[in-house]
Amino acid sequence: MRLAPLPAALALFLLPVFSPAQTPAAPRPPAFDSTTVNPDHTVTFKFYAPTATKVSLALSGTAGPQSMEKGADDVWSVTTSAVAPQIYDYHFDVDDRPQLDPKNTQVTTNLLNISNLLDVPGDAPQPWEPQNIPHGEMHHHIYTTSVVTGLAQNQSDFFVYTPPGYNPKAKKKYPVLYLLHGFSDDASGWTVVGKANLILDSLIAQGKAKPMLVVMPLGYGNMSFVRTHSSWDNKAAVYSNTELQSKALLTEVLPRVESSYRVSKNREDRAIAGLSMGGLEALSTGLNNPDTFAYVVGLSSAAASIDRTKLANLDPRSANLKLLWIACGTEDHLLEPNRDFITFLKSKNMPVTVIETPGMHDWMVWRDNLTHFTPLLFQK
Repeated sequence: MRLAPLPAALALFLLPVFSPAQTPAAPRPPAFDSTTVNPDHTVTFKFYAPTATKVSLALSGTAGPQSMEKGADDVWSVTTSAVAPQIYDYHFDVDDRPQLDPKNTQVTTNLLNISNLLDVPGDAPQPWEPQNIPHGEMHHHIYTTSVVTGLAQNQSDFFVYTPPGYNPKAKKKYPVLYLLHGFSDDASGWTVVGKANLILDSLIAQGKAKPMLVVMPLGYGNMSFVRTHSSWDNKAAVYSNTELQSKALLTEVLPRVESSYRVSKNREDRAIAGLSMGGLEALSTGLNNPDTFAYVVGLSSAAASIDRTKLANLDPRSANLKLLWIACGTEDHLLEPNRDFITFLKSKNMPVTVIETPGMHDWMVWRDNLTHFTPLLFQK
């Protein structure tokens, strides 16, 4: 019997596969831990890069990259000096190209640069670490904005932290902290990286802070502002972004919060704070709207970009602030602009609490700031 010929496609599928020159399989990387926190509080970092000519570690809180040494197994390593208990962000530079740690799934949320996160614990639990205590809840809201430009389908967002035991039917209404993120972060920055919810949980559990809601909105009025760091060279763009963000906060976010949550509408029960770009926005919005906010906090603020012409009539009696708190790290490049703005405030006889702590322009300073100014809010 003569068999019918196979269809061409099936015939090709059944043909044996020959490879005249088999490519040698790449060597499997050795097993290792990319980060090890040592008993003396130093940290050893490792990265596998068999073909690299140089590898370095970029670690927050340090002045510059730290060179790593290559081992016989093609694993590069470096051990830092002793570090304080904190959450550090880091990445590796491999032949001058930034690389994430493939063995660490903990990363920052950032619109321009992403890094890994490493928690270095202390002898006792730190406020930003998970603890076996009552926890608040996080709520994510998405809404259609008519103010913020450059968003897909005009969809903006904000997060709300409600404290442990929050009761939407309680007679007593809760105070609210509006907490603004910095340039290149998004609305989740204060929780994913700043751990604000865990810090509030810890402070409330210890009786150090009043139970409060924390609202964390998107910090841009125009999304094109965050495309590049050179946006800060355009003063008109900075002013416009700040004004639009303030308008979105006051006319869109704040009314939604006050209609959806059991919160007080009294100025004495509202605070506004922010870091870096968010510090610029918090100081600008708070000082220009003292009838809305009684507590105003700036952390490592972009103070040189505050429009002082709008503060020409700033007066301590009419402002009647419960707290004006301005902090900055002593190694921060924004220290002098903050000092200069504080001098301006004092020329207006504005009572201001000035805080300078060791540290650079990074989250380690801002987490610490949050643990110190939050207990000062809403105290009678």
